[in-house]
Amino acid sequence: MKAFALYRLPRQKQVVFVGQREGRPSVVTSLAELNSPSGFVVAPFNVTPDQPVVLIRPDVIQTFDEVSSIEKTLLELESVSFIHQTEHSNFLDVTHVSSERQTYSDDFARFHAAVSEGEYRKLVLARCCLKKRVNPLSSPLELFEKACSLYPRLFVVLVYTPISGLWLVASPEILLEGDDVQWRTIALAGTMKLSPEEMLTDDLGQMSWSVKNIEEQHYVATYIMDCLRQFSDDIHEEGPRTVRAANLVHLRSDFLFTLYNNARVGDLLHALHPTPAVCGLPKEAARRFILENEYTSRHYYSGFVGPLKLGGLATHLYVSLRCMQICPDYYDLYAGGGILKESTEEQEWLETEAKMETMLQLID
Repeated sequence: MKAFALYRLPRQKQVVFVGQREGRPSVVTSLAELNSPSGFVVAPFNVTPDQPVVLIRPDVIQTFDEVSSIEKTLLELESVSFIHQTEHSNFLDVTHVSSERQTYSDDFARFHAAVSEGEYRKLVLARCCLKKRVNPLSSPLELFEKACSLYPRLFVVLVYTPISGLWLVASPEILLEGDDVQWRTIALAGTMKLSPEEMLTDDLGQMSWSVKNIEEQHYVATYIMDCLRQFSDDIHEEGPRTVRAANLVHLRSDFLFTLYNNARVGDLLHALHPTPAVCGLPKEAARRFILENEYTSRHYYSGFVGPLKLGGLATHLYVSLRCMQICPDYYDLYAGGGILKESTEEQEWLETEAKMETMLQLID
């Protein structure tokens, strides 16, 4: 296989393998070009010629009843070899590790100042953390299996292309899913870490949210509704409500809608991505600010990933959150958080630490 994806949808046991046998995966440099293609999509935060949208051609589609029934030998051999063949390696200098906290502090000061001065309503600040691989030859498939076991509510995917590299994602956030009849997206923002006692219950109705978290979620929901009105006059919003994602809870609103024209899915993705949940407001100005001021390049973190009109099946595209790139000697873990006027550096740092625990539980 020249590229592959192995994924499991939330609250399902079934696992799907998508593989491209020969040739390079297709690339596009505009999300609007996704109006007609089908395949498995790997999209970056910011689409450029060096970091394009990658489309895995589905030469092979295999469905397994559960993770334990995957043909392990084939995937283990291919996964290990793939991580040494990335065209655009994302290896960071190990000196970055010692300065990680100070780097975040410097970034936060710039981002918070820009928001406080009224230039932006919200900015999202991301960071990357390197963790040395204790056993460089350990199987990425084992990490995928563990993620499926620990996070039944999340979309879990192990995906490789020679352009993007090898990534593991366990995401709670739908960007777009549907079957050409009914479509859905969500606004997911606001974050709180669950206490050990709260982890033991599914009753989240009594969670108390701060003004900052409520405001952040409202920004995302309003932005998504404004985007959808360009493509539909049949939109139903539900929420916000509290939902759990691993050791965290978020505020979530669901949007169910039909499209004027199902052939304009790429145009809708162009309008939605990146949402304020991973970028900021106003969108284009916030994206430019992030690209110019964020210390670490996001690469394919906070992009999106998933099957697009694959083999006649429904589309399931998820924002690439709670993720890491698997490199030969390191794991590159990513996390981010929304910066508002009310934000404090220590709270935002702790939020990113809590989000990184999703991947750290798999490798520690």
